[in-house]
Amino acid sequence: MPYEAALQAALANVEAAEAGLATARLTYDSKQELYDKKVVSAFDLQTAANAWRTAKAQLAQARAQEVAARNNLSYTEVKSPADGVVGNLPYRVGALVAPAGMAQPLTVVSDNSTMYVYFSMTENRLLALVRRYGSRQEALACLPEVELRLNDGSAYTHKGRIESISGVADRTTGTVSLRAAFDNPDGLLFSGTSGSVVIATERKDCLAIPQTATFEVQDRAYVYKVIDGKASASPVSVSRADGGQLYIVEEDLRPGEFIVAEGVGLLREGTPCGREAAMTGLATNNHEPT
Repeated sequence: MPYEAALQAALANVEAAEAGLATARLTYDSKQELYDKKVVSAFDLQTAANAWRTAKAQLAQARAQEVAARNNLSYTEVKSPADGVVGNLPYRVGALVAPAGMAQPLTVVSDNSTMYVYFSMTENRLLALVRRYGSRQEALACLPEVELRLNDGSAYTHKGRIESISGVADRTTGTVSLRAAFDNPDGLLFSGTSGSVVIATERKDCLAIPQTATFEVQDRAYVYKVIDGKASASPVSVSRADGGQLYIVEEDLRPGEFIVAEGVGLLREGTPCGREAAMTGLATNNHEPT
């Protein structure tokens, strides 16, 4: 009620100021005619002009007071700054609330129309992306749409785009934070849920081998090449593909060479094996070995 009364008073002041301005204008016009006929002096004309200017200023002040009164009245209604889903309501009707000193907010509104998914990428992988596209801005513009794999393993129906890449790397993990935006028209995504972001990359004329054809020694990947009918361990530089089921061979393996495809954990250096237990490492562009 006090804020509504203040607004009514401000509106009344605006009307009074408008009336005062109209009166000052009439007075000035009258003085101007009398001055032209040399009935009044220049002092009287200037006094009327000053009164007119004063009336203009008073109207401006009254309108500013009206704006302030409307603004104060608007604070008596709590409005959400965004459309969304309302969370818990800890306060009931009649509870005393104040702008400061509240233990918890009135409620939490989540705008779930577009969901931001935050994920991390290793520093080396990010450097490879930046070098591939030339700059971070070009990488953001040229990166393909990303997919979201939900916590239950299913794929989210809508694809998203990477919108931002953090300029600070986490020293403890050696990763950089990225943000992707996904449309959420069906409300399937909720704030605070988790999932996996899948970034598709295209590699042409590359070698792809099954992950089962490799073994690791001190964080280095090895394969068994078939040389003169015997297994020979050879290190290879690889990168993951197809969710880790395949490895893309970066170097140390050439088309036409034979490697053992399965059961590498049962082999030792020099174990005899024929070509029927091996496979070529040549792969198609979609990473399916042939």
